[in-house]
Amino acid sequence: QVQLVESGGGLVQAGGSLRLSCAASGRTFNYYAMGWFRQAPGKERELLGRISASGTTYIADSVKGRFTISRENAKNTVYLQMNSLKPEDTAVYYCAAKSGWAVVTYDYWGQGTQVTVSS
Repeated sequence: QVQLVESGGGLVQAGGSLRLSCAASGRTFNYYAMGWFRQAPGKERELLGRISASGTTYIADSVKGRFTISRENAKNTVYLQMNSLKPEDTAVYYCAAKSGWAVVTYDYWGQGTQVTVSS
């Protein structure tokens, strides 16, 4: 069982930066691939990127060049660094865990953290 708690959301002006954190419980965190998603009102949930247990990353084209993902296994934490934020980045951001890079389904989800970007 893995429990995920996101933090770091808030209100930021366009052009600013935020770093979201996702703290995981459980001693098996190191073996999980982690993903970051977001969902804006009236829109479908969007995958932003993912990171493997060993640190390989994938970033979606929609945020490539602005967002990066990293992890600190010693702290059971994964991060989403967001730069050059735009009003359209406003959404609830979620982290999720799955048992392997090639696995399709994420087994565990956090409760989400709100990010609001003002123009």
